[in-house]
Amino acid sequence: MEFSDTFEIADTTREEAWLALSDPVMIKEALPGCQFLVRVDDEDVDFDGLREQVSDDDPPTLPEADTEEIAERAFEEGAHYAALMEIGVGSVKPSFETVVTITEREFGHMSAEGEGEASNSSFELEAGMQLEETENGVAVDWQAQTDVFGRVAQMGQRVINPVANRVVNRFFGNIEDQLRDVETDDSGGITDKIRDLL
Repeated sequence: MEFSDTFEIADTTREEAWLALSDPVMIKEALPGCQFLVRVDDEDVDFDGLREQVSDDDPPTLPEADTEEIAERAFEEGAHYAALMEIGVGSVKPSFETVVTITEREFGHMSAEGEGEASNSSFELEAGMQLEETENGVAVDWQAQTDVFGRVAQMGQRVINPVANRVVNRFFGNIEDQLRDVETDDSGGITDKIRDLL
């Protein structure tokens, strides 16, 4: 299955959007159904062990967080990240144990690939995004290609597509809300600090 769209984030800069979308903590908080998102050493992950280690207390994100702290924990090209996702699809609400690898990351563009599994279901994913400045803010062009197997796949694209669209729209809506707070806080100062870090 293939998904793609462009999401407009108003009243923000490319630098602010890049920092927000590079922050695993903000991604975890903005992504519906995400229980945790943490960096791991490799793709062989002990999810039971991770559940016990992961704290419920997330560090601050924009606008409260220091831009240098966010830059230090930002996604890195070649690094692996483990996530636990709970997403309702029809009458099923599987918990997907997911490992994602950042395959490319350069200012304004990021791509990743990964896979996840739950009882009786699994998926493989390739995704990417590109940030473009617009008259009113930033356009995020994103695309994803997924292969879904098992019980969820049996529901078909007619059931899966609306769920995927709802998750994506809520995710970008949450990101936009966070960035709106940055704009009212100290947009110019934060943008300058981010440019210095890039």
